[in-house]
Amino acid sequence: MDFHFTDDQLNFQASLRKVLEKECTAEHLRGLWYTDTGRSPGRWAKLAELGLLGMLVPEAHGGLGMDEVDLVLLLEETGRVALPEPVVETAAVGAPLLRDTNLGAEWLPRLAAGDAIVAIGHVLNPCVADAHIADLLLLPHGDALHAVPRNAVSLQGHACNDPSRRLFRVDWTPTAATRLVHGAAAQRLGDAAFDRAALACAAQQLGLGQQMLDMGVRYATERQQFGKPIGSYQAVKHLLANVAVRLEFARPVVYRAAFSVAHDTPSRAVDVSHAKLAASEAAVLAAKTVHQVHGAIGYTWECDLHIWMKRAWALEMTWGTSAWHRARVAAAVIDAVAPAETFGYNAPVGGSAKD
Repeated sequence: MDFHFTDDQLNFQASLRKVLEKECTAEHLRGLWYTDTGRSPGRWAKLAELGLLGMLVPEAHGGLGMDEVDLVLLLEETGRVALPEPVVETAAVGAPLLRDTNLGAEWLPRLAAGDAIVAIGHVLNPCVADAHIADLLLLPHGDALHAVPRNAVSLQGHACNDPSRRLFRVDWTPTAATRLVHGAAAQRLGDAAFDRAALACAAQQLGLGQQMLDMGVRYATERQQFGKPIGSYQAVKHLLANVAVRLEFARPVVYRAAFSVAHDTPSRAVDVSHAKLAASEAAVLAAKTVHQVHGAIGYTWECDLHIWMKRAWALEMTWGTSAWHRARVAAAVIDAVAPAETFGYNAPVGGSAKD
């Protein structure tokens, strides 16, 4: 498998990074914590202008007609700046889900243009993120998937340790009018949506982990003890090197999962769980290590580090915890419940592995 990205993909990533570094600073994030929505309509419009929101929207509906391999680097950049806007729910999950339903023609042009926002519910997530600003909520109920307008639900806010995340418990009544699909079709769409969401979280975890590592390295070169930068001490070097290695090992796993989702391979679910697990563990390790490098100042509200730490902790619990995804990988690799051939290994059958 060739993991190289094209020049166009890398240039798009660089362009988005430049915009986000200017538009999504720690100071701006802190300011949004005290607003009603916690979101920036102006930044959302700029993301639409760049084409990020329409990446997975077909060209016929005003999008770019690309796939998850094209999107994964961009999601990584949204994690690098701890972007609060619901790119995962709207662009990575909502758009391809609606693309495969009879609501596509109505909603996809609006999503690509930044004129509509989608919120996604799932049984593994007790609360729905960004339901307060969503124009349409896609919610499961029994064996059906429902498309519910914002004015048909009531919301109860739920506290989160990450002040940039807005979570809500949603009360609503399923009706024949809201039912989008049911039965096997709903199961298929729901499974694909879950894997896209978990993949998107994994990509963002890569960005979060890399940003925290960069912060740790920068602090270690500036902070001095005994007349020397603390980064010159071997113990600190080893701590930060461990994070760098974990991130480098997780990165190709996430990119492989993006390919599996884009091409709907038989091992898609297993590849996505592997990616979510590897990226979350890397990000959580980065949070722990960089916090340790910062010392006591890392506990303070004024230190920007906690913005990325809290997001990493929150995403580890979102769209399946690490324990949940570890169990899904184990079920495939050990119990032969799902395909895992792309790992270069087939699960044991009758007590012995197949060649």
